[in-house]
Amino acid sequence: MKLGRILRESLQGMVPRLVVVQPEQKRVIDLVTAEYNRLIRTGATANAADRLASALYPPSMADALAAGPTFLTAVTRSVESVQDERALLPLEGLSWLAPIDPPVLRDCLAFEQHLHNSFTKVLGKVPEQYYQMPLYYKGNPLTLLGNEQEVPWPDYTQKMDYELELGFVIGRSGKDLAPKNALAHLLGVTILNDFSARDIQVHEMQGLLGPAKGKDFATALGPWITTLDELDVHNLAMVARVNGEEWSRGSSATMMWSVEEIVAYISKGEGIQVGEVIGSGTVGFGCGLELGKLLQPGDVVELEVEGIGILRNRIGTPATQGWMPIKRTPATT
Repeated sequence: MKLGRILRESLQGMVPRLVVVQPEQKRVIDLVTAEYNRLIRTGATANAADRLASALYPPSMADALAAGPTFLTAVTRSVESVQDERALLPLEGLSWLAPIDPPVLRDCLAFEQHLHNSFTKVLGKVPEQYYQMPLYYKGNPLTLLGNEQEVPWPDYTQKMDYELELGFVIGRSGKDLAPKNALAHLLGVTILNDFSARDIQVHEMQGLLGPAKGKDFATALGPWITTLDELDVHNLAMVARVNGEEWSRGSSATMMWSVEEIVAYISKGEGIQVGEVIGSGTVGFGCGLELGKLLQPGDVVELEVEGIGILRNRIGTPATQGWMPIKRTPATT
């Protein structure tokens, strides 16, 4: 099953709707509309049908997943009962949102080739800690972009980059998991583009914190989530193209930490929540930094992953220069 979110016109204006995506039929199914019509056919009043359908399929994918197995069971029922054409929308021309609105966004560095390519240029080797545990940082869930949405170019950077990653979507909460049972907590996989401002990233991380401004301005997710039963998360072909030209190619089979180990490690002590997204980190040679290339304003970046689809974003125009902090003089020596 493929689950996504779109903006759709309603009496309340443009509202987020959860959809089931059927690429082979070049359409999506609006779940609220499908369920509303199903309830009407069973004898529900219009007010009751609207209330029940909206509660079952809220604008937030994370809130919907919080219903547990009931949600996916309801989705199957709604899809199988579709009779009204108003629930069916053509795939082309939709306004996509990020398929999930995660309460927490984390990103790992699980591909050794990417670590080697990145760190050996600066430190001469990969820090030993990356071989001891699946390290990660926390991103900004408030600046997520969906498929076809433009990427803002902050005023503090001149070096914009993409990163070809997977996004693992948690469908069931848990804590202190072991790898052998961690995969049961995963709903599915989406594509993640961890856009990076390389110049500010390098500068700020010399303070032994971050990344912050180098990453938090934009992360793209999409185009939708493919549930785990439809793909082999351990062996997915991954490709990046810029303006139609292939720049990167890799596979999830090259991760040095398995998905199970990543989820289990993150769950230690603090737990994992329904709806949170965990990035895999960049596949080897999966970003411009490793290739000696940079993105330019107007570039179209496409990330394609086997079994999921294509996440496409255009790079925006650099913002006008604004305020920046003034360097302080040390008061102590």
